[in-house]
Amino acid sequence: MQDCIFCKIIKGEIPSYKIYEDDYTYSFLDISNDGNGHILVIPKKHVVNVLDCDEETLSHVMATIKRVSNHLVEKCGFSGVNILNASGESAEQSVFHLHFHILPRAESDKVKVFPKLNKCEKTMEELLKEFKMN
Repeated sequence: MQDCIFCKIIKGEIPSYKIYEDDYTYSFLDISNDGNGHILVIPKKHVVNVLDCDEETLSHVMATIKRVSNHLVEKCGFSGVNILNASGESAEQSVFHLHFHILPRAESDKVKVFPKLNKCEKTMEELLKEFKMN
């Protein structure tokens, strides 16, 4: 995709701070430079989000997420990670190339990542009836 910032990063047209790369994925520091080091993992193949991603590509992305996350815990002194994704404009996706955020976490960082959500107006039974897959 010509105007995709992540495709331009993959092609080397825009510089990045590469953390890891293989034949299918690219991982780099987010330019926000926030948290304990905010990392993005993207497929080299342009797909918009999880909803249109083929299973093989998603599998490669998830393998890279696991590899980078394990490295952060085993080699960089972190005790955990948050892995975040937004798929679709209504989910607050802002760059329309599939990407996952990895946020390295330490016991002492006191960062709260998960939003406090309002109580759902539907009962669990209503949700089950609506969402259950056969």
